[in-house]
Amino acid sequence: MTGTVGKKFGLLLLAGMLFISAGCSSSGDGKPADSAGSTQDSKADDTSPITFSFFGADASPNWNKMQDEVGQEITKRTGVTLDAEFAVSGAGADKISLMAASGDYPDLIYGKGDVDKLVEAGAMIDLTDLIDKYAPNLKKVYGKYMNRLPYSNDDKSIYVIPSNAAVDQQDFDAGSGFEIQNAVLKELGYPKVRTVKDFENVLQQYKDKHPTIDGKPTIPLTLDADDWRIMITVTNPAVYTTGLKDDGEYYINPDTFEAKLHYKRPEEKEYFRWLNHMYNVGLLDKETFVQKSDQYKSKIASGRVLGLIDAKWGYAEAENALKSSGKAERTYAHFPVTMSEEYKDHNFQDTGFMSGWGVGITTACKDPVRAIKFLDFLASDEGQVLINWGIEGKHYNVVDGKRVIPQEVLDKKVNDNANFTKTTGIGLYGNMSAHYGDGVKDATGNYYTTNFPEQIIASYTKPEKETLEAYGATTWKDLFPSSKEFPVKPWGAAWNIAAPQDGNYNVIYQKTQDIIRKRIPEAILAKPEQFDAIFDGMLKELDDAGAVEMEKQYTELVKARVELWSGK
Repeated sequence: MTGTVGKKFGLLLLAGMLFISAGCSSSGDGKPADSAGSTQDSKADDTSPITFSFFGADASPNWNKMQDEVGQEITKRTGVTLDAEFAVSGAGADKISLMAASGDYPDLIYGKGDVDKLVEAGAMIDLTDLIDKYAPNLKKVYGKYMNRLPYSNDDKSIYVIPSNAAVDQQDFDAGSGFEIQNAVLKELGYPKVRTVKDFENVLQQYKDKHPTIDGKPTIPLTLDADDWRIMITVTNPAVYTTGLKDDGEYYINPDTFEAKLHYKRPEEKEYFRWLNHMYNVGLLDKETFVQKSDQYKSKIASGRVLGLIDAKWGYAEAENALKSSGKAERTYAHFPVTMSEEYKDHNFQDTGFMSGWGVGITTACKDPVRAIKFLDFLASDEGQVLINWGIEGKHYNVVDGKRVIPQEVLDKKVNDNANFTKTTGIGLYGNMSAHYGDGVKDATGNYYTTNFPEQIIASYTKPEKETLEAYGATTWKDLFPSSKEFPVKPWGAAWNIAAPQDGNYNVIYQKTQDIIRKRIPEAILAKPEQFDAIFDGMLKELDDAGAVEMEKQYTELVKARVELWSGK
């Protein structure tokens, strides 16, 4: 979602992930930290106290000021404390724009898709030499992908440590798609769920049998249209229900690399027509387009929302609340739903390693050497085991050479995840620096992360295991088409390509966003006979606002990305 507060993420991403912002501070004696020029001979094992200010363009609701167990251990081993501020409810882009305008920066920053604004403002330092001199672990992790770190074909500087994407990631589970409560599936005998019509029928049947849940009206389907979240739960599904992988606001022609707003695809119009139908038959929550994200999650946590169309990171907090309150049967199963069976869900199409979004050091930082060494520690084997597994003897044990999470620790992680994360810190620091993906093993033969088949299966609730068994699967991924069925995308994902800061691109983009976020809800809430006029009118409005020119500019960005990553 270039030019927006951003998203997914998903693949990403899990509830409580840390993208922090910090600023340089002082050494332990209260004196200002040395300037970059006087720290070139800093020892690698320098653990004297230092504080970095840090801003993260994503929320981190479980952040505990590094007083969690992992955070304290990180400080013990590095001397670093983070004075962190995090964006709330999609406000990261506004904050970054303000920083770029004022020149008031933290020492480290995770800017998501808006790092280009900071680069344009001269706020980011080139990390190339720092990485080369002081960051062997960063170089080890990125390995063959180092050529993807430069900013652009014209500017070969490295401004961020890519952290939004894991290196050599293997997906062992599905965390998105269309979701249905396990209790609903069980009562209906685990029906087939493959198309939007199947999904609709399941919700309708259960609602007819149970018009209320715990004394409150049953909500068959609700969506989160609060600010940028409208992309995740309302508009992006039009892409993957019609046989494509998410590229933000664009459809990229795989042969010519030409970009156009994905709403212009005729097949997507039919997805929005289906949402219009769901609203008019009373299956789509009437408050979908007026509720805030907190209200959306509160409804899910009540247990009365039968279905979702979302990435798990968007509702994980509410699902964890269901587990904590003894309503595990109201948690959700994931299905690869498309408009019809002629389409395949492309969730697992490989994008390759995606650089672009990550943590950078700003010109405000007085000790960039110490900062890069801190990021390098997190990328080390020692650091990655700590942030993913926790502390040996407390959060995991080594049994016959294998790291094992004790059952009592796993129970807390599964059933009281928010409190577990806030207390232990596991899950808070994983995406702050370079890191290997799921399925990659270290020198001891253990996985770097805890997301591998045996551990994933162990983390499922009993209702989830029952549902999976009923559908002949062991993980949710088993229900989805394999990555082997699709080619690797040479541009990665268009949503993490930085938009141009010069010219009129961003002005046009904002105009098109305003039109889309007004007309899509209007079309969905309209009477069926009004749908075509509203939707077709939106497409004309988009072109009148300059969409064709914007698409041409973005096409050039996509082609440049392909050229940069191909090394030609």
